Amino acid sequence: MSNADIDDGGESAGTTGNTKRTGALPEVRALTVADIRAAFNQGYADFLKAPLFGFFFSGVYVIGGLLIAQSLLVWDMPWMIYPVAIGFPLIAPFAAVGLYEVSRRLSTGEPLAWNEILSVIRLQSRRELAFMAFVVLFIFWIWMYQVRLLIALILGRMSFATWESFTQTLFTTPEGWTFLIVGHAVGAVLALVLFSVTVISIPMLLDRNVDFVTAMISSVRAVAASPVVMLGWGVVVTLMVIAAMLPVFLGLLIALPVLGHATWHIYKKAVP
Repeated sequence: MSNADIDDGGESAGTTGNTKRTGALPEVRALTVADIRAAFNQGYADFLKAPLFGFFFSGVYVIGGLLIAQSLLVWDMPWMIYPVAIGFPLIAPFAAVGLYEVSRRLSTGEPLAWNEILSVIRLQSRRELAFMAFVVLFIFWIWMYQVRLLIALILGRMSFATWESFTQTLFTTPEGWTFLIVGHAVGAVLALVLFSVTVISIPMLLDRNVDFVTAMISSVRAVAASPVVMLGWGVVVTLMVIAAMLPVFLGLLIALPVLGHATWHIYKKAVP
């Protein structure tokens, strides 16, 4: 959605949903640990420059997580809290769209106006980012389905009507350990897939006039160009988000905006 990305008719890609899109793959460059460190520092700096935006967008994410957890308790499904809590960070990149726009504006010197930033998000919901949201939610749905399937296959004969009985089953029985090992292995594969197709694609769709397939391919190429560094970043993000979720999701109020802003800068370094 950069002002520099102008279509043939002279309109900015970020101001209209009718611009001509190109399927040409942009160049990607390999990243180093120094690049990741610099991006993280830039993300933290962006959060300090615009903390209210960070708290707002992360607050929406936190409230969503709390509502989901509460709903599972109301529906007598406490055993789903653990897999949902582990899988919930999978949709964090999409939840950070507003943060990407804030970082973009900070880097270009544009004003941080609430109405303009929220309008950009509404506009993107009618464009290629909407297809990307479908991809993210579809993979999250697969995550939840495989959890239900593994529970049925491995723990199907066991009873756990409460959260306490479920955790006791997980950590004190052979079936529980089998479920944890297999579930985390399958989940790691799904997380790797989702990370690879979204780490660059979502900020790219906000910034450039490309279709969502091109953005996903570019994201995978960026991961492939520096797999150790990028996957290391993915591990850092996952561990930080999970740790931030432990105090009733409240740690995400700071972790999510810092990581979201940092992801924008990683994108700009990977796709110059």
